[in-house]
Amino acid sequence: MSVSAAKNVKSRRAEIEDRLRKTKPINLPGYHQRLVWVWLLLFLGQFGLIGRLIWLQANQGSQLQQKARAQRTLKLAPKMARHPIVDRNGNLLAKDEPTFRLFVHPVMFKKTNREMAAALAPIVKLSEDALMKLFESGKSGIPVASNISEAQAGELRKLNLDGFDLDQEWHRAYPQKDLMSSIVGYVDAEHKGQAGLEYSLQSWLQAQPSLAPVSEDGNGYLLPDRFPLRPLNAEELSLKLTLDTRLQWSATTALHKKLKQYNALRGAVMVMDVKDGSLLALVSEPSFDPATFYKADPALFRNWAIADLYEPGSTFKPINVAIALEAGAIQPDTVVYDEGHISVGGWPIQNNDGSAHGAISITKVLEVSSNIGMVHIMERVKRSTYFDFLKKIGIGELTGTDMPFETAGSMKDRAQFIDYPIEAATNSFGQGFSVTPIQMVQLHAAIANGGKMVTPHVTQGLFDPNGKLTSKTELTAPRRVFSEATTASVRKMMASVVEHGTGQPAKIPGYRLGGKTGTAQKAGGGTYRNARITSFVATFPAESPQYVVFAVVDEPKGDDAFGSTVAAPIVKSVIETLISIEGIPPSHPNELGRPAASSKPQ
Repeated sequence: MSVSAAKNVKSRRAEIEDRLRKTKPINLPGYHQRLVWVWLLLFLGQFGLIGRLIWLQANQGSQLQQKARAQRTLKLAPKMARHPIVDRNGNLLAKDEPTFRLFVHPVMFKKTNREMAAALAPIVKLSEDALMKLFESGKSGIPVASNISEAQAGELRKLNLDGFDLDQEWHRAYPQKDLMSSIVGYVDAEHKGQAGLEYSLQSWLQAQPSLAPVSEDGNGYLLPDRFPLRPLNAEELSLKLTLDTRLQWSATTALHKKLKQYNALRGAVMVMDVKDGSLLALVSEPSFDPATFYKADPALFRNWAIADLYEPGSTFKPINVAIALEAGAIQPDTVVYDEGHISVGGWPIQNNDGSAHGAISITKVLEVSSNIGMVHIMERVKRSTYFDFLKKIGIGELTGTDMPFETAGSMKDRAQFIDYPIEAATNSFGQGFSVTPIQMVQLHAAIANGGKMVTPHVTQGLFDPNGKLTSKTELTAPRRVFSEATTASVRKMMASVVEHGTGQPAKIPGYRLGGKTGTAQKAGGGTYRNARITSFVATFPAESPQYVVFAVVDEPKGDDAFGSTVAAPIVKSVIETLISIEGIPPSHPNELGRPAASSKPQ
């Protein structure tokens, strides 16, 4: 830059500075007042903010703290959707297994459709052409396959391909298949119980999130500050049943054999502990595979031993004898006369085989299953007393079992029962009223345990991984319906039925059991048909009963189809298995050619 140019710049700068010094400041009207108001508003805003913070801290501090904590804490999701179900020995009956549903998003493919199809086809078990059609059906969210196993899911992830998602679902597995389906039931496609315990105990079986919340950071990673000290599986409960899979299998096998032999419609077998009502076996056939429930007849979803009524026939005769003894109408050594056939109120009644037995004892009445003898026994009981006692022992009422869909029995109303002698006469040999098979088990348990009515049940409760009971079903407390003396007399008579009467097919060398056969005509449309229902009930061991074992077979075909030929062999087979499982020593070892054994240690 030249010297003259520099002088000009310097001169120009001096001129500007001189003008600025001579310029007067702008003095707008109210300028200072507005400035004061601005500062005042800023001060008041800050003061209000500080006051608000102090008020929130003092009045809502705890609530806000809880909200903040809730935003960074969560409850761990359960490892399964439903709790497993196990038998009394811990054998799995139902459990959840993770499965996956595959979705594809062709818009995100980084390979050609053909290459993607070739990679997925061998894993999802679909053809490449089928996958190609699916890929061309849309751009995103196309469902390809469901029920993909964990192994298959692992193979898919190893492909490291873009454009597919695996959504986890739960599949309910039933390792025992149809063996326990009449009790356990099944879950539908929505994983909701629709039959059996899966239905009735839905609230118990539905797994809940962990009770202890944990902290997470902004990226969703768990933090150690609130991590639970208790094991993460503490909420992994199991529903334990009273049933024994080994005994269930034995009973099912024995029942199947007779159903096939006699071409019968259906059958049921039950084993119950007479002290507390716990069921060790509960078989109802035909049954279904819960994994393919959609292929089954919906009628099979209701356990017929719980839900269907039938006339019990002669298996009810020991119950009537107990009523007559309790009412004081007879004594154990009372003798009645069996003419073979009689008429009551104009209605003919006869023994099943048409024979007459003359003067016979009460024990003999049960041994030969005399209908006429039972009519004469119950004629000694005032009809109003008889009716009241039937109501007392629960005829026409529910047993209170924890199984779903139970049906209450039925009987005539009080006026009809008292006014028409034929009602009491037919009731005396187990017809003219109806019960469920499980109610018959309950009634005979009262004879076996000394006179107390216990509630049949299959659940023990929910248990944690350490075996601690966390929840259990509340059952009706036992109530006395017969005296010890009455039941002891009836048990002695039932033991004689097996030793000398119609129950002989159930005899087991070295052991004693009480029993009673039943062969009843089936009622339909107000009349009796040629079809029959056969049954046998046993109390075991006879000396000190621990179990009631009951079998009933509906509509067996053949002239030799009776309780003694159809049902009694089933009960015998089940008791033999029970002896093996429980290690019950023989009470008469001399019949087995070996010395007496001591009782099983408790």
